Amino acid sequence: MKQKLNLVGQRRVVIDRVEPSLDGGAFPIKRVVGESVQVEADILADGHDLLRASLLVRPKKARSWREIPLKPAGNDLWRGCFTVDSLGYWEYTLRAWVDHSQTWREGLRKKHDAAVADNTDLEIGAALVRAAAKRARGKDVERLENLARTLAEQGQSLDRRVAAALDKAAEELVDRYPDLSHKTDLKEPLRVWVDRERAGFSAWYELFPRSAGVAAGSGGRAGSDQVFSHGTFQDVIALLPEIARMGFDILYLPPVHPIGQEKRKGRNNTTQAAPGDPGSPWAIGSAEGGHTALHLRLGSKEDFLALVEAAKTYQMEIALDIAFQCSPDHPWVKEHPQWFVHRPDGSIQYAENPPKKYEDIYPLDFETDDWEALWNELLQVFLYWIDCGVRVFRVDNPHTKSFPFWEWLIERVHENCPEVIFLAEAFTRPKRMYRLAKGGFTQSYTYFTWRNSPEELRQYLTELTREKPREFFRPNFWPNTPDILHEDLQSGKPAAFIARLVLAATLSSNYGIYGPAYELLEHKPVRPGSEEYLNSEKYEIRAWNRQDPRSIAPLIARVNEVRRKNPALQSNRNLRFHAVTNPHLLCYSKTDDDGDNIILVCVNMDYSRIQSGKVEFSLPAVGPHPHQPFVVRDLLSGHSWTWHDYWNYLELDPDLSPVHLFVIDR
Repeated sequence: MKQKLNLVGQRRVVIDRVEPSLDGGAFPIKRVVGESVQVEADILADGHDLLRASLLVRPKKARSWREIPLKPAGNDLWRGCFTVDSLGYWEYTLRAWVDHSQTWREGLRKKHDAAVADNTDLEIGAALVRAAAKRARGKDVERLENLARTLAEQGQSLDRRVAAALDKAAEELVDRYPDLSHKTDLKEPLRVWVDRERAGFSAWYELFPRSAGVAAGSGGRAGSDQVFSHGTFQDVIALLPEIARMGFDILYLPPVHPIGQEKRKGRNNTTQAAPGDPGSPWAIGSAEGGHTALHLRLGSKEDFLALVEAAKTYQMEIALDIAFQCSPDHPWVKEHPQWFVHRPDGSIQYAENPPKKYEDIYPLDFETDDWEALWNELLQVFLYWIDCGVRVFRVDNPHTKSFPFWEWLIERVHENCPEVIFLAEAFTRPKRMYRLAKGGFTQSYTYFTWRNSPEELRQYLTELTREKPREFFRPNFWPNTPDILHEDLQSGKPAAFIARLVLAATLSSNYGIYGPAYELLEHKPVRPGSEEYLNSEKYEIRAWNRQDPRSIAPLIARVNEVRRKNPALQSNRNLRFHAVTNPHLLCYSKTDDDGDNIILVCVNMDYSRIQSGKVEFSLPAVGPHPHQPFVVRDLLSGHSWTWHDYWNYLELDPDLSPVHLFVIDR
């Protein structure tokens, strides 16, 4: 008994190993507006017939596809490229087919060269051209019919008919109307999520608004918030010119909501708060409100809106911290107790990271039976601040919330506002970090802070920029945060702060610092072996002397200026490490897509001693004659040296400068 085959048996072309794609198309790759997508795949078929293939591209909401021919790259590999020029989802797919016309034409050419072509060969070609005429439109129908008659006319000389068949214009005319009846398409289109340019290139500055009102030069720390005035949004507005001069384009504010009174933490994370201790901004919520309310001492909603608008005048944006957790005073605790985990005695379970306890914070329960209401309420938090003009969010500990929740939420936010940027603060295992990025987070904190040797950085950046994560994981490098004072910085040596700044700002196109702690070289831990700051600003108002002559703010400003003026530093896709004879030195370069802008960075990662060695620098882009001398100009010091391909000497004294930030002058 014959069975009916539930497929098209004449499809002979196979499409394999399509790149880039994530998990078989389950997640979109990422780009920013103006970037290209290089697509490649193995495309093959049985026998000796020639193949053709196309890359089909469109914004997801568009009806029609744009077709881009794929080009063979040898060994059945085919390649194509397209550029995304608008926000949101794009789709791309591949189509391939056996090209009988090209196969016939190639065979005719070989036969004619061997003087064995005959009338039958041309009759076969005439039939193929007539078939193309049936698929054609407009005047091309008549042109193809005339060509078919010429090929079939045996009264004309064979050489003339062969010449007509192999004519370039005739070839292009026939190829315009391919036979796609047995084409092979990908089962489902693949996707690209396209962000705005700031998603791919940004400089973040973190600032606690409640410390913004302390007078410069007052020094020290606040014993209570009665000693130093509580900063306001208006005080932050007054600081915008200074932050703009340092070259930052995103000003990130820790939570600006009311802070709980119950179980409030004291200074240095003590469990007992003294009178006037302001508590941790991450203990969100009080009788004054929750995640859509503002701390009354920071100012009104009108003041916040004024800050958002004022930042725009300095080409900056305000980023808000979204921390989905609650203080015991948060309105949700009384209104929605089912959204929290309850202990056997009926009390709500506070947050823990054993042995650490966070009695001032209640985590949300993402296994609650009332999860739909919880999800919708959390979505409303984002939509509220978006309505206030915020387009950038740093999300606290997203890896402690449900992955499906984030995918759902980010999808819905982007449906209404595709320009929103989400930064994932997830210091967790790599696969968790990568899953959050696949699920929609725009940028991600990384392990950069804990990669403190040249070899560690080479390995880590190779993973991020050369392997699969480059298609979906956008690293954002932070040398410090309010939670993290790494051992490298605890020495207080300016060289360590300068080196880590330049590494963050040049290895990654997105980076940030927690200031003014960073530019003022804040380096004392709460205790030996701890990464927590002594007198942490998380638990008290701090007085910062921004006029301190030790400040490295001018250097930070220069580094950010170099980033803005050099396209090579605005992407991670062309990072290359260079061999060096000294293991304490790290040398790497970046180039722009055209190869016109070349930046070479050399860092002495021994912050106590002079280190020297030879670096191999042999980029072909140096010039048409790679063995000719060229000039390296340090964009920080202004000094220049003439180098010769391939090995060149350098010496870095950390007491003078631990880095060279070279541009190549050709």
